[in-house]
Amino acid sequence: MGHQDETRAAYDGVVELYASMFAGKLETQPFSRNMIGTFAELVRGTGNLRAADVGCGPGHLTAMLHGLGLDAFGLDLSPAMVDHARRAHPALRFDEARMEALPVEDGTLGGVLAHYSMIHTPPAELPALLAEQVRVLAPGGLLLVSFFATDGPEPVRFDHKVAPAYSWPAEQFAELLTGAGLVPFARLLHDPASERGFLDAHLLARLR
Repeated sequence: MGHQDETRAAYDGVVELYASMFAGKLETQPFSRNMIGTFAELVRGTGNLRAADVGCGPGHLTAMLHGLGLDAFGLDLSPAMVDHARRAHPALRFDEARMEALPVEDGTLGGVLAHYSMIHTPPAELPALLAEQVRVLAPGGLLLVSFFATDGPEPVRFDHKVAPAYSWPAEQFAELLTGAGLVPFARLLHDPASERGFLDAHLLARLR
């Protein structure tokens, strides 16, 4: 299996546990919560309220974006996660999709949220994923990407509890955003919320 198939199968197998662990987790994560709120405010400011929660999992952040005034929909690799999200949030749209081939028209979104959803992508494949985010964003559209950050010079592969994942130097990730045609303009690094010891990182970028 390719890493996408491995990741999909792994998340299919932990849907209920994952949903129970993360459905209300932002209540104890003020940094993440406020970065998502800032992202939603800036997307509203573009006048284009359409936003994709890419790697939406059980759909809790899609629902949060909807509550913040966006026309939000969720996309996820895992069909079991999509089924759960549809049951949990029947008024919202959720579809199965790979991050490197989003079922979205070119240049139509005001925002893309990628909340720890790129962490399973091998470093060599990440530029293609970012190019896909750029493809679907309208000019001036916003991307908020969150990930585990390392102080070292290179990405670090680690054993995530669900599937193998990578942490990134924040500056190197920001350079990838720039190379994809985005303008990073805000970043937040804070102490880890887990025992792994990586920093939590959030980067906001705008399409030129």
